[in-house]
Amino acid sequence: MMDHAHDLASVHDATERLLRAVAALDNAAVTQASRLPGWTRGHVLAHLARNADALVNVLEGRPMYVSGAAREADIERDAPRPLDVQLDDVRESAIRFQEAGAAPGDRSRTVELRNGVTDRAERLPFRRWIEVELHHVDLGIGYELEDLPADFTEREIRFLRARFDGHPDVPTTRLATDDGRTWTTGGGAPGDPVAVEGPAAELLGWLAGRRDGSGLTVTSGTLPALPPL
Repeated sequence: MMDHAHDLASVHDATERLLRAVAALDNAAVTQASRLPGWTRGHVLAHLARNADALVNVLEGRPMYVSGAAREADIERDAPRPLDVQLDDVRESAIRFQEAGAAPGDRSRTVELRNGVTDRAERLPFRRWIEVELHHVDLGIGYELEDLPADFTEREIRFLRARFDGHPDVPTTRLATDDGRTWTTGGGAPGDPVAVEGPAAELLGWLAGRRDGSGLTVTSGTLPALPPL
């Protein structure tokens, strides 16, 4: 079950954490490399702002982006901006998303995202929450996967489990956290089942492509090479 109001509030809180952390940087730090290959911290911040506006487009019945090329061009255009401009843009675009997300409407309706992906409107706040939390980690400024809210971590593991469920490149993979929570994903690739266990943050990091899985224990089989999200 989605809790729309909870997720909108969680997006707000996550955005405020990110803004406070980024405000402690300087212009030089914004131009430095993030943890995402080929992207500076400015690229990450520009993406966050443009993603908020793109989700507003979805909520209001417009295409998420004009095109993939336009999406990339907007990020490249906005990445070199000074810190104060980046902060204002992330903050103001976040407000626009909050307003669009809180507007009355049929939240059970199907909406279209990028690359033909569809979802229910009620799930967009959680999708935005994912963007803010994981890209805060990607900035490489002291916020780590271990710092993510526990309820977010569990939900994101479930979300990614569903993304890989039945994937033709992923064998049946049993996932388990140290505290006993379990899931199964994959199943589209041949081979014996794989069993993977570890801390929730490490499991999330591997599923989300933020860690290489070296912090996990494989008790059966070989750790699968997950395809890009």
